[in-house]
Amino acid sequence: MKFLKWNNIRLILMFALVVFLYSFTSNRNSHRKLKKSEVIFVGDNNNFVKQESVNKLLIENSSDVKTIEKSDLNLDKLENSINKHPMVEKSEVFVSVDGVLKAVVKQKTPIARVFSEDGSFYIDYEGNRMPLSDISTARVPLISGVIDNKNKKKLSEVLKMIYNDEFLKKNIIGVQVLPDASLMMTNRNYDFKIEFGKMMNEEKKFKNYKAFFQKAVSDTMLNNYKKINLRFTHQVVCTK
Repeated sequence: MKFLKWNNIRLILMFALVVFLYSFTSNRNSHRKLKKSEVIFVGDNNNFVKQESVNKLLIENSSDVKTIEKSDLNLDKLENSINKHPMVEKSEVFVSVDGVLKAVVKQKTPIARVFSEDGSFYIDYEGNRMPLSDISTARVPLISGVIDNKNKKKLSEVLKMIYNDEFLKKNIIGVQVLPDASLMMTNRNYDFKIEFGKMMNEEKKFKNYKAFFQKAVSDTMLNNYKKINLRFTHQVVCTK
């Protein structure tokens, strides 16, 4: 019986020692100062915001990151601050084991550039408005015409199709939204207009256009056309 009691007491003492050591280590670690801060960009588009801009948000009002203690950090607040940057899609902020404050940042992906009475801006991959960058310009289709709440969602879907297709991405350089919400597109290397029509059956229309283009290129006929009509999903109508 005494043996059992001693074993219980020993287990309690060992548990208390582990809790003490953990608390002591955690408290000591939380009061350690940071070594440095580091911004890591992920994804394909890393040219629209400077590291210095994100780093200022990361260290807030501190002039030197080495003066900041881990216990003073609010990682959620820092993350939210970076996510509010107009060029940032999302971020993750954490402190590494070796005391480095890190921000892993994914920038927004522009898929088109709009020219309107409100000025010029990008449309990003999520269909949201994105400001122009002072340090880089995206090579994306130029959008003009009537863009409103009724058609912007469908327009965004069409633009994503263009962006996700290597052929269309290189081929289509302009999209005009006409008053009836139909689209007129411009080709990079030829003078003809692409009459896309209403924003419906988009996949079929683009498939028809790609098949026509590849056939016409091989026949050296593209320079003869002024307009390529994709309104009819069962055929491509060309105007000379």
